[in-house]
Amino acid sequence: MMNETYKKEMQRIALKIRKVREYKNFSQEYLASKIGISQNAYSKIELGYSKITLDRLFHIAKLLDVDTHELIISKRA
Repeated sequence: MMNETYKKEMQRIALKIRKVREYKNFSQEYLASKIGISQNAYSKIELGYSKITLDRLFHIAKLLDVDTHELIISKRA
């Protein structure tokens, strides 16, 4: 149960990252190169296939010019 909740949260964060990246008109290739990983590895982060480290999350947030908090917190009513 806990593992399923964790997985859903990770996928939600990954989707949020993708939405912000697309809104900013950044390609996966651009972010991947800035982070120092392949586009394929970056794609796996956005798809929720790869776990994202805190270090990488902070780096992505900085590149997207958003507060890390915005990527993590769910805005449920």
